[in-house]
Amino acid sequence: MSVLVIAEHDNASIKPATLNTVTAALACGGEVHVLVAGEGAAAAAAAAGQIAGVTKVIHADGAALKNSLAETVAAQVLALVQGSAPGYSHVLFAATASGKNVAPRVAATLDVAQISDITKVISPDTFERPIYAGNAIATVQSADAIKVLTVRTTAFEAAAATGGSASVESARAAADAGKSSFVGSEIARNDRPELTAAKIIVSGGRALGSAEKFNEVITPLADKLGAAVGASRAAVDAGYAANDLQVGQTGKIVAPQLYIAAGISGAIQHLAGMKDSKVIVAINKDPEAPIFSVADYSLEADLFTAVPELAGAV
Repeated sequence: MSVLVIAEHDNASIKPATLNTVTAALACGGEVHVLVAGEGAAAAAAAAGQIAGVTKVIHADGAALKNSLAETVAAQVLALVQGSAPGYSHVLFAATASGKNVAPRVAATLDVAQISDITKVISPDTFERPIYAGNAIATVQSADAIKVLTVRTTAFEAAAATGGSASVESARAAADAGKSSFVGSEIARNDRPELTAAKIIVSGGRALGSAEKFNEVITPLADKLGAAVGASRAAVDAGYAANDLQVGQTGKIVAPQLYIAAGISGAIQHLAGMKDSKVIVAINKDPEAPIFSVADYSLEADLFTAVPELAGAV
């Protein structure tokens, strides 16, 4: 039996989340195959073939797959899983917006349970996943013939992007499912690292008071450190920061080498998204702020004074 990883890519290169998902797949046992479904994605398929541990890349290329619409990608995955011999024992997706959009469709059609957000593979049929906003860890054992999993990528080291020599095979591309259509997208572009892949993150909270203050205080420190910028849900809801900067259970799950939280009280949903960071620095003038309970370094101070001083000292 083999394990199938659904690659995330931009038709030119493989996204980092796929590398972490491959590591989880390797822990499941068996050969690891990677599906690259897109249009004009030969470069991405070739890159997938270089990932250490991957034994085969399946390249499905068609116009209907260009924008990775969930219904069409799910149909492509099902065509492989239901038509393969001897078959796939596991199908893995990164627990990203894209993966979470496709995985339930695959699991429902196969009539199996989806196991979400796994953080550890104990054995091929037993996994760990966080529950109650990360305050408890559930051990889940599945008797399903095919396990459909989403992988919390921050819990697994990234597989080496080079060093592999997997074969690349072509597969018939799925037809347009006809249930949705791509209208357009607005891509936010900046010179900062991607939030979920950044080694350093500087996050601001509602205490900053306004979008102007958020940029005035948080941005200089992030620039000095070469860091990504994050925000709490409260700051995003208040309009201080863009939605794609939100860190937390309802935002992005991150685990950088260094996480600096300025003016963030530490609500449970925020802690669930960043408490696996290697080093956490919290700056808050409230000595009772919950963020201090998970911080490695705590500074009880006014962020409007402390953060600029820190930026100046870097």
